[in-house]
Amino acid sequence: MRVLVLGASGATGKEVVRQLIKRQINTRILIRKTAVLSEDIQNHPLVETVKGNINELTDSEMSVLLHDCTTIISCLGHNVTFRGMFGKPRYLVLDAIKRITETIKKDPSKNIKLILMSTTAYTNPVSGEKNSIAERMVFSLLMLILPPHRDNVKAANYLVMTTGHEDKNIDWIAVRPDSLINETDESSYEIYESKVRSPLFNPGKTSRINVSHFMAELAADNAIWDQWRFKTPVIYNKECL
Repeated sequence: MRVLVLGASGATGKEVVRQLIKRQINTRILIRKTAVLSEDIQNHPLVETVKGNINELTDSEMSVLLHDCTTIISCLGHNVTFRGMFGKPRYLVLDAIKRITETIKKDPSKNIKLILMSTTAYTNPVSGEKNSIAERMVFSLLMLILPPHRDNVKAANYLVMTTGHEDKNIDWIAVRPDSLINETDESSYEIYESKVRSPLFNPGKTSRINVSHFMAELAADNAIWDQWRFKTPVIYNKECL
């Protein structure tokens, strides 16, 4: 078993890598050439590091990157800077998900699990989720003025609406944390099929380490995977409910 982690140098991505290491899972990570890794990840024998930007990889490089991986976890996100939020690539997450799924489709022998770190700002239309009038107004405005929000919504929609259940060699789950916070230790958390709080007017909190724990469990435990396969589970720290 080998897991590919995208965005492994980010705040949540590095926690995912540490969770996989704890489970003794071989891990391949793709990071930017300028990214800095902590020593516990950089020097670990279970971690293979590949440097580059996913949107710049050739088709052959993508195939090599995905080779012998059974699970892909995307923690890609835009840097919280003016350039990171409004510069190129505008569709970092969406384009990565498209490239991955298109590459997998070319090899019918592959069976890949794809885990996307999404957001509670995404509303799943297939599961019957609906927003209030006020939420719809705010989310519509964010789609217009905030490119990272638009990217995250489109990436989740691509899995839900386009990939769906049709691709027999691609299973996916889009994990939706609410209001990410940093904590040093894991704590109790709850998983729901749909949002139980308004992400705008009554948001909960989810620690990055809890998100990473859940995503690593999805990768490692087939029973948990089967429970959430083709769904968009929402994760909250238990203390905030």
